[in-house]
Formats: sequence, C-alpha cells, structure tokens
Amino acid sequence: MGMKAHFELLAAYNQWLNSKVYEAASRLGQDALVKDRGAFFSSILGTLNHIQVGDILWLKRFATHPSCIASLHEVANLPDSTGLDQILFEDFAALSAQRAWLDRQIVNWVSELTERDLEQALSYRNTKGIASTKRFSSLILHFFNHQTHHRGQVTALLSQAGEDVGVTDLLVLIADEAEA
Repeated sequence: MGMKAHFELLAAYNQWLNSKVYEAASRLGQDALVKDRGAFFSSILGTLNHIQVGDILWLKRFATHPSCIASLHEVANLPDSTGLDQILFEDFAALSAQRAWLDRQIVNWVSELTERDLEQALSYRNTKGIASTKRFSSLILHFFNHQTHHRGQVTALLSQAGEDVGVTDLLVLIADEAEA
C-alpha cells in the first residue's frame, strides 16, 4: 500500500470518527460542553474547537503546496486563527456543520494527491514565525496524528460526561486481506 492510500485511510478514519464524536457530543447540553474538565483546552467544546483551529492552520499551509492550490482553495480563504485556543464557534451546531464541511475538504484533498506530491518538501512558518522546510508526507502524518491525539482527549472528556463514543479503532476501517 502506497503512502497516498494510507493517507486516504486516515482521511476516511478522521471523517468517520469525527462523526461519532460529534454525535456523542450532540447528546450533551451546552453547560456540559463548556464545563472546564481540566483538559489542555479546558472543555469538550474548547478541545473540538482546537482540533478545527489546528486543521485549518495546517490545511492553509498545505494550500501553498503547488499540488494543493486548487483542492484547498476554499480552506485557504478561511480567516486566520487568532490562537490555538481560539473558539471558532460557541454554538455546537455551527461547529458541527463546519467540522463536517472540513472533513469533506480533507477527503477530497487527499484523494487528489499523488505519490510524487508526497515526496516533495513544504516550506512554512510556525505560529511563532519560525521557518521550516519538511517533507510533505511527514507534515500530513503530523496533521492526522494531531487530530487523533486531541480526539482521544475528547473521547475521555465525553466518557467523563457520561457519553460513550463506541469503537474508535482505526482497525475497523482496515479491510481484511484474502489469505493466500
């Protein structure tokens, strides 16, 4: 399986698990969503907002890659974040709608990448303005890993609030191989 196929799997996993997380979160009231639970970004809503802030930040960087200018055009036009703890949406329904839209953008973007694109480097500046140039595939791997890290925090916070997300393993989406 090539690297592109792995990223397509991760994009599908991201979309699938986000839908499960948001479904579980939708069963909570606003007070439970914004309750400070001692997490990095305080609350369920704060952590879900952070994941989107991070996704948008990275996708805007990826949009500067020559192969991604068209596929990430709409994301590139989103406003820049004001900080990693920015609350994009206080309203859960609006946050959920943006998440579903963003996940479709990610799936479509990854489907248009080529193995050659993934081998190239991407130059960008981090949030402190420090310049870096790194292999594009490694940055995309970081992008998906960041989502998984914070989504794991959200599933723990949802569990503390009495909501079960259910199975979260990537294994569920990996196809069985026929025996030789």
